[in-house]
Amino acid sequence: MAGAGKQGVAGLIALLALALAVLLTPWQPWAIAGTAGLGLFCILMWASGAVPEHLTGLIFFAVAILGGLAAPEVVLGGFQSSTFWLLFGGMVMAAAIRFTGLGRRLAPLLARLTGQSYAGVIGAIVAVGVALSFVLPSSMGRIALLLPVVAALADHLGYGPGRPGRIGMLMASAFGACLPAYAILPANLPNMILAGSAGSLWQYHIGYFAYLWLHFPVLGALKAVLLVIVILRLYPDQPPVRPEVQALPAAMSRAEIALMLIILAMLGFWLTDALHHISPGWIALAGAIICLWPGAGLTGPGCLNEEIGYGTLFFVAAIMGLAAVISESGLGGMIVDQAAALAGLTPGQPLRNTLALGGIATLVALVTNQPGVPAVMTPGAGQLAQMTGLPLATVLMTQVLAFSNVMLPFQAPPLVMAAQTGNLAMRDMTRICLIMFGLSLFILLPLDLVWWWLLDMFPVS
Repeated sequence: MAGAGKQGVAGLIALLALALAVLLTPWQPWAIAGTAGLGLFCILMWASGAVPEHLTGLIFFAVAILGGLAAPEVVLGGFQSSTFWLLFGGMVMAAAIRFTGLGRRLAPLLARLTGQSYAGVIGAIVAVGVALSFVLPSSMGRIALLLPVVAALADHLGYGPGRPGRIGMLMASAFGACLPAYAILPANLPNMILAGSAGSLWQYHIGYFAYLWLHFPVLGALKAVLLVIVILRLYPDQPPVRPEVQALPAAMSRAEIALMLIILAMLGFWLTDALHHISPGWIALAGAIICLWPGAGLTGPGCLNEEIGYGTLFFVAAIMGLAAVISESGLGGMIVDQAAALAGLTPGQPLRNTLALGGIATLVALVTNQPGVPAVMTPGAGQLAQMTGLPLATVLMTQVLAFSNVMLPFQAPPLVMAAQTGNLAMRDMTRICLIMFGLSLFILLPLDLVWWWLLDMFPVS
């Protein structure tokens, strides 16, 4: 019955998407009309879970190419992106951490930071995720390193499979390494796209500390506190069971030492990317190759076939491909123009205009994904600044209000990766996303606007 119901939902979504494309065809070029229908199909299918996420992704590839919506290199561009290979490398590293037992060795060390209460465990994990955001410039990299260690920590503290505490700990590591990091400039992909696009298109340099001072107090620190509260409410559990202190093995195994050196080398290259300009994805790919090398003893012989979630890789490539097709077809620009016209942007209303721009960017995030916001919004920032009378800096920074507030997990590829590597139910992740989205909208956004006003980001008459 459940299967028949999902088939019915999938059929209804397909009809809605087809109807949208047909209705728009007389008024818009086929590239825009077809992309609108295909985009609606993908978003609703991913949100509903009517079919596996990777199957929707494969349908996207086929329809976009066969329908002539964009060139194959645009549709399949996600496979060429650094983000895709960072995800792949992260999956291999997570498998290596489990295989070598390095996670079990690090778990007791992390346990010392968690205190004696379950709340302390969740708070410490989120704090570690935020701290890593300052030194590791990729949510996927942070999640890949943190999740296996937290899984071992859950075992160490007595939170076995199925326990709410275990789910809460894994959720804390996934969301703690991702959501607050939108307030730290080099820590997430959308942040870097915004900074790069603002510099190349508008010659506006976004400074590290200026960005941090503007966004981190509310969208970083306070959001992390809210996240801890939400997880404790959704996944309550008993205090951890502290095992008697046991001495670690006298020496690390050869495999553990080798993997630790690889991780440290990757961290070193990630932290110095401003010097060598090697993308984090290619660094992760190099580390994965070493871990997969026959005879290295860092992964099992069936690692690629048994432990790597290819469905997740196709899913993430499709998300990035959809964003590229929406931008290439002109649909993204049309959405921004129409939304701006409906919002009635006029000079002299700074607070209203700021909220409207944040709403438009949120709509773009829902239609594409979080990295799609700066890709679609930044080219029109100058025009939006003229329409609103707001400073260019304010117009650009309203994008952060949108891409830092994730409504659905598929909008943020790192959360998709966390669901795969941590074996987390997408339903549970969606629930946290929706709750955090609402809390951010009604609590953090007003506080953030007050903070912006204190920093003179817009003049309130």
